[in-house]
Amino acid sequence: MTFEAAMVTSFLTFLLILTVLAASATLARKLTIAPAIVFLVVGIVIAFLPGFPRIEMKPEGVLLLVLPPLIYSAGVAMSWREFKHNLRPIALLAIGCVIFTTVLVAAAAHWLLGMPWSVGFVLGAIVSPPDVVAPLAIARRLKLPHRILVILEGEGLANDATALILYRFAVLAVSTGSFSLPVATETFAAILLGEVLFGVAVGWLSLRLRKWAHDPRIEISLSLLTPYLAFWVPEHLGGSGVLATVVTGLYVSWNGPLLISSATRLQGIFFWDFVIWLIEGVLFLTIGFQLRLLLEKAHAWPMDQIIIAIAITSAIVIIARFLWVIPGTYLQRLLNRRHLAHDPVLPWHAVVVIGFTGIRGVVSLAVALALPLTLPNGQEFPYRDLILFVSFGVIFVTLVGIGLTLPLVVKGLGLSHHGQTEAIAEREAEIAARREILQSARGSLNRIIAERNLPESLARFLEARHETRMRALPDPPTEDGQPTPATRGAGLVREIITIERTLLHKLLRDGKITDETRRRIERDLDLEEAAVDNREKNAPL
Repeated sequence: MTFEAAMVTSFLTFLLILTVLAASATLARKLTIAPAIVFLVVGIVIAFLPGFPRIEMKPEGVLLLVLPPLIYSAGVAMSWREFKHNLRPIALLAIGCVIFTTVLVAAAAHWLLGMPWSVGFVLGAIVSPPDVVAPLAIARRLKLPHRILVILEGEGLANDATALILYRFAVLAVSTGSFSLPVATETFAAILLGEVLFGVAVGWLSLRLRKWAHDPRIEISLSLLTPYLAFWVPEHLGGSGVLATVVTGLYVSWNGPLLISSATRLQGIFFWDFVIWLIEGVLFLTIGFQLRLLLEKAHAWPMDQIIIAIAITSAIVIIARFLWVIPGTYLQRLLNRRHLAHDPVLPWHAVVVIGFTGIRGVVSLAVALALPLTLPNGQEFPYRDLILFVSFGVIFVTLVGIGLTLPLVVKGLGLSHHGQTEAIAEREAEIAARREILQSARGSLNRIIAERNLPESLARFLEARHETRMRALPDPPTEDGQPTPATRGAGLVREIITIERTLLHKLLRDGKITDETRRRIERDLDLEEAAVDNREKNAPL
């Protein structure tokens, strides 16, 4: 096949995946099911359709090309203040729970599946980290309390770093037949410290370059390059790259608001939202496509043995999380009571939900696929195909099983009501903050008018603008869930904007305005409608 033919085939395959992705996302919305579950199931079904092309996931493509922007965008969306305030539970999950799960899976693989200890640790490191995407998407749809979301998001950001470092040590032990705990511990600490410092440096450099560029297109291009710089350099030097990328995202999140222009922020939000949606959808579809390829390699392992291995490993990763989360939440409080004042203990039902959200995802399968085919001595990597099957099985069991039952658990524990109450309080705080900002700005406006001796017409314009914004403040949400005047008015505002758009295009068709004029007016209408949508989207339901 010529290069041109290969390019056309690859492009047509990509268009086919986009078509499936759009249809699957629409189906997920209609069924009110987490999109990741639908993507995975649809990918499995389509992979077995006659004539469907073989689409194989390239592990280096996931780890080096896809993972950095996913982690970086999650880090930017994360609040550094909230991450820091919840560092204790996040660290217990992202480091402690990953190591604990790896050890339990290794023990089960050794004693129940007959694997050598080193191979068991490879399997444990692969399936131990929960996904950064799927559980958080499901949890947000369920309107869980904000602190649970922060802990899950923080865990998803940091646990891949722990797992990938453990994975490298375990693969090295399989390849060389030796392992030194003191050396591994020192290396682990050095990697953590080095990646934190490098992540801060990359975040600082990225923001300064973007401020210097002062062009939204260049700034967005630099923002896309940032996660790859943060990830690739530590990964090339023997680290994981994950922690450095997380730190870079957190640094940009905390320091970016005053250095990034409004034009860049508006365009960047849309750009990153689409890119991450596209990456996540394609990844989960591609995971589903891998089942067909895995079954073609299943001849060396009886299907009953594969199913038993998947069942045992899935049970271990689910049980291990509960064994770690529930005792760990309360025992460490008993040992150290000084932190209770500023870091209150979570309610028991919140702890149960955190324990129930250990959904595995794309990183586990990508790392499994990245296993070397052979050892340095030329022998095949032991149990490689079985590890691939078990990794896929654990992803399927946790994503579909936990993803579909989590809403029932949340409803049974009454956490949806807690999340709703918290959302109302957060909305009231937002309205109070908006009012305080506008009141403070009013004082500054009066001072500017007096000091600069502004013309009366300009002063009236500025005062009218301020009064309009004061009147546009939304009403506080009601406890009974009844719509407020502002909520009811959102639909009317959109209706009026639609009428204005219709008139605008009539003026264009009649030749009374140019296309450039139409675009400028339309942009103002789009911004106004986006502001209405943003306020309504973030309001409690």
